[in-house]
Amino acid sequence: MHITSAMALAICIPLASIAAEPVPGNSVESLLEFVRERNPEYASMRHEAEAAGERAASAGALPDPKLRIELQDITQMGEQSPTLSPSRVGRTRYQIMQDVPWFGKRDLQREIAGLEAEGAKGKASGTWSELAARIKSGYAQFYYVNESERLTKEILDLMTRLERVSQSRYAGGLAAQSDAIRAQVEQTSMKSELVALENEKRMIQSRLNMLMARPANAPLAEPQRLRPLPAPVKLDYAALEDRVRSRNPQLSADDARARAAEKTRDLTYKNRYPDFAVGIAPIQVRNSVKEWELMVEVNIPIQQSSRRAQEREAEAMLSAARSRKEATANQVLAELAENLSGLDAARRTETIINNSLLPQAELTYKSALASYENGKVDFATLLDAQRQIRQAKQNQIKAQAEAQARLAEIERILGEDL
Repeated sequence: MHITSAMALAICIPLASIAAEPVPGNSVESLLEFVRERNPEYASMRHEAEAAGERAASAGALPDPKLRIELQDITQMGEQSPTLSPSRVGRTRYQIMQDVPWFGKRDLQREIAGLEAEGAKGKASGTWSELAARIKSGYAQFYYVNESERLTKEILDLMTRLERVSQSRYAGGLAAQSDAIRAQVEQTSMKSELVALENEKRMIQSRLNMLMARPANAPLAEPQRLRPLPAPVKLDYAALEDRVRSRNPQLSADDARARAAEKTRDLTYKNRYPDFAVGIAPIQVRNSVKEWELMVEVNIPIQQSSRRAQEREAEAMLSAARSRKEATANQVLAELAENLSGLDAARRTETIINNSLLPQAELTYKSALASYENGKVDFATLLDAQRQIRQAKQNQIKAQAEAQARLAEIERILGEDL
């Protein structure tokens, strides 16, 4: 009995901790915070950037020195058995050698590693910008589907009331039975739409959970609100273009790669000059050091054909890096202009719906309902008026979600929130 109670308590404790954990989803900020802490892709890029930073710290260091010990005449001209004792052989030579690159090579190696670390950081920032944009767009779609589901349920309740009105008029001989049947058909169609919306909602939840490294069927809170859109003055293309050129993660990474390629080219040209090795060698005879040797070793760079090929390769890689940076700049600026236009169109569409289309549709519906109750219009006219309201509200929600998706893309291109 006591064992069963202990097992039940052990099971309940983790379940209670899971239940106590706040469920993300009510705002896009809660999703972003969750993803920043737990997304494995972003974590791997951050670790790679840290590794590149550590490589930069050790770049340009001198290689480890080498020690060579030579035991000469280990049999004392055949007078003794072979031995490895330095005091009993003819001579013992201790040689210490240190490789030293040509002047400036170590500095270039440090600069190249530092630029590669910058590129890794830019790549990590780009990964986060991509993830954040996917989260923001996914949340906007989640909000759109959730609001569409809520709107459909409201219209379904409205159709139920209209069905009762039509049945009441049919019972009084003021309307045809087909009016009630059409209302029922409309309700059935909306129920089918609700099934489709529910399925789409589950798929969006699965995608968001995947980005947050959660189980696909893990619950999400109902989306409560969308982020406010920035003021139009903050969406000026000329000002944003300068920010994109200086802060876009992909451009920053390409710029670091181009500068690293330039330093690599300079390092390749320095390979025309020889590297050195310096050494010192004390020589032990019996129990004392009697002689000292000093050595300088220089490699002779006579393989000019291979070095020229390496230099041409470095020049080509530098040109490729510069062209890649230019292509990236053209692409992100084109995407910026496209999304700015899309955001402006969505904002204007929502304004038109809010100020004109939706009030007009609501007035049309109220007028059609009153006229139907008085027998002045048929049920088809009432249904058309109801559909106009529904379409206007759906377009309103769609414009809001579209504006949020465009804003997410703009912030991805900028590499920061507006």
